[in-house]
Amino acid sequence: MNLQTRNTNGGSVTGDDGRTESPNEAALLALMETTGYSMVQENGQRKFGGPPPGWDGPPPPRGCEVFVGKIPRDMYEDELVPVFERAGRIYEFRLMMEFSGENRGYAFVMYTTREAAQRSIHLLDNHEIRPGKFIGVCVSLDNCRLFIGSIPKDKTKEEILVEMRKVTEGVVDVIVYPSATDKTKNRGFAFVEYDSHKAAAMARRKLIPGTFQLWGHTIQVDWAEPEKDVDEETMLRVRVLYVRNLMMTTTEETLRQEFSRFKPGTVERVKKLTDYAFVHYHSREDAVTALHLMNGALIDGATIEVTLAKPVRCVYPIFAGSSLSPASLLSLKPGQFSSAVTLLEYYCYKNSWALPEYYLYSTPGQDGKLMLIYKVVISSTRSSFMPDKVCTVLEDAKELAAQNALWNLALGPRCCLHRIWGSQFAIN
Repeated sequence: MNLQTRNTNGGSVTGDDGRTESPNEAALLALMETTGYSMVQENGQRKFGGPPPGWDGPPPPRGCEVFVGKIPRDMYEDELVPVFERAGRIYEFRLMMEFSGENRGYAFVMYTTREAAQRSIHLLDNHEIRPGKFIGVCVSLDNCRLFIGSIPKDKTKEEILVEMRKVTEGVVDVIVYPSATDKTKNRGFAFVEYDSHKAAAMARRKLIPGTFQLWGHTIQVDWAEPEKDVDEETMLRVRVLYVRNLMMTTTEETLRQEFSRFKPGTVERVKKLTDYAFVHYHSREDAVTALHLMNGALIDGATIEVTLAKPVRCVYPIFAGSSLSPASLLSLKPGQFSSAVTLLEYYCYKNSWALPEYYLYSTPGQDGKLMLIYKVVISSTRSSFMPDKVCTVLEDAKELAAQNALWNLALGPRCCLHRIWGSQFAIN
């Protein structure tokens, strides 16, 4: 049995005796003989399987692949595959390779089921693969979604979908968010979903130069921030609903009444920010009931969208022996911020502006509670901003003030503000 490797031109790479020159080749050939899987090397990666022997049907769905990092450079499939087979049947194992024959320190493992992929994370993340060597394992998701900015605000979802299908291939859907102040208009940006990562990458390559126009407008194109996956077990405990597409004038009291109409007293609390809100229930059962009843409902003239909120904090273990390096705010991406206060500071740094100054004011509420509001001053732009709402909690007032400042500075769509303002990740 010969281990075939192909370069990017499709030619075979073999030794003088016709056999592939590969480290530990005998062990790899033995692995192929034992498992019945094929192995081929092309474009800087070595594929084991894909599909496995006897596989009938399409490849596994999204969510079945994991990323493996911090692999010792002299470790190969003969050692790695048996370890990852503990979690379930492998559909394909892709080890990234150097021209020298060493691996690049990372791989992708696609299982036949999502359950096996999740099991591998629980079993093998921070696993000591060799004495003193710990690997990292996490979910790998191919990004199939592009962010398209500077779209005329009078264009509908249908018009954008038709236009994107004219200029790119593989378009599955277009996600458009209505303006917070005028529901007949979009926010000037959209997300375009493609049927594969490859199709999205080809579309990005075609549209990225900055000279491409839609309806006479030069558009902005970038990868959309991928949604964080939350495991199914965690989501089964969620009792908070994320509600979006609200009117700016809709109050928390209105939401409390509407979302508890089916069972008075079931809502624990409501938190509304701009045109979205989080509705907390006392029980999971009531939250699920409200989800089915309220999704698509009409509140104050707006058709709302309701989903289960996702837990906001993502915590990962630190690998033993990991090196820590100082990081600056500017080295991060906007998608790494979950706070408008931090995001506003980031853009002040990026634009060489003075940092925002926050001035706190208070006013008595109708029920006697002390209500709080911040004014944000950015001296470099000679501007100040104050929201039109007050809060009872200090941190909420500051967050709202920062959101309002970012909105008025028109940093929204390009700054991934949708991910923060319209995020379905629950705010406690």
